[in-house]
Amino acid sequence: MRRSAAIFLSLLVLPACAREREDKAAATDSSVPAAIPVRVAAVVRATLAQVVSGPGRTTAFSQLKVRAPFPGTLTELRVIDGDAVRRGQVLGSIVSRDSEAALAGAREMRRQASSPAEQSDADRAVALAEKNLVRAPLLASADGRVLSHAASRGDRVSEDQEILVIEDAASVAFVADFPQADLGRIRPGEKASVEIGGRARPISGVVRTLLPSANPADYTAPVRIDFQGAESQLPLGVFGTARITVGRRENVLVVPEAAVLRDDVTGVSRLAVVQEGRAHWLVVTTGAREAGRTEILSGQLAEGDRIVVSGQVGLPDGSPVSVQP
Repeated sequence: MRRSAAIFLSLLVLPACAREREDKAAATDSSVPAAIPVRVAAVVRATLAQVVSGPGRTTAFSQLKVRAPFPGTLTELRVIDGDAVRRGQVLGSIVSRDSEAALAGAREMRRQASSPAEQSDADRAVALAEKNLVRAPLLASADGRVLSHAASRGDRVSEDQEILVIEDAASVAFVADFPQADLGRIRPGEKASVEIGGRARPISGVVRTLLPSANPADYTAPVRIDFQGAESQLPLGVFGTARITVGRRENVLVVPEAAVLRDDVTGVSRLAVVQEGRAHWLVVTTGAREAGRTEILSGQLAEGDRIVVSGQVGLPDGSPVSVQP
C-alpha cells in the first residue's frame, strides 16, 4: 500500500518538474532577441557628378506676327491655334480692298445689264476685274507653332493688322527656377538635361544665361536652358525639371541612397553599419547625389564596411541582424 502511494506521488511530481523546466527554457530563450533579417551593401569609392536641379517650363523668347500687307478681306486661313508650321508655308490669303471693290462693281454691272451689248460689256469688265484681282498669300517667316489668331476667314482687315502669332521654334527654351544658394555655381555653357513628363528620356541642353528676374518670395532666380537636337521640338508651357552638372567629386566614399535615413524634424542623417553580427547606427553628413548613390562626407566609415540598405527602419542600435542575399 505504501509502495502504491509513492508511485502515485511520483506521477504527480514528474509533470510539474517538466513544466518548470519548459518555463525556464522559455524564459532563457526570450531573453535573447532573434536576429532581424536585413540586406546590406558595401561602402565603395567612386566619382559623382555634382548636380543642381530646379522646376520650370518651356517658353518662346521670340514671337513672330503675321500681318496684313494691305487693306482687304481675309479670304483664306489654313491653320488653327496649335498647328506646327514651316518657314515659307502658305497660311492664308488676302484680297485687296480696291480690287475686290472693282470686281464687285463689275458683277453688279453684269447683274443690271438689260441688252446683249450691255451684257457683253459687263462680261468683259468682270473678266478684267478677276484678272487684275490683287491677292497676297500669308507666309510663315520661320518654323514654329501657331499661338493665336486675331482674324477669321471672311473678315475685313486693315493694313498691317495682326492676323496670326507664331512662336519661333529656334527661340524655344526651358526656363527653370533655381535656389539662390545654387546660382553661384551655375555658369553659361554648362551641360544640362531636362526631364519632361511623358517622355522616356531627358532632353539635352546647355545653360544660356541667368535671367534678371529673381523671385523674392522663395529666393529663386530663373535660368535659361537652350535645347540641343531635333527631338527638342516641344510645345510651350510644358512643365519639367532641369538638372545642371556643376562639378565632380572624385574618389569619394559612396553608399546606396536607400541606406541613408534622414530625420525630417532634426535634419540628422543616419545609417546602420553591420559589425560582428549587430547593427550600429552612425550619424553622417551627406554630399553629392547621383543615380541612386550618395556621398558620405563625415562619419566613421571606411571602404568595404557593410551597411544596411533594407530592413533598417525601426531597427534598435546594437540589434543582432541576419544578412539576407
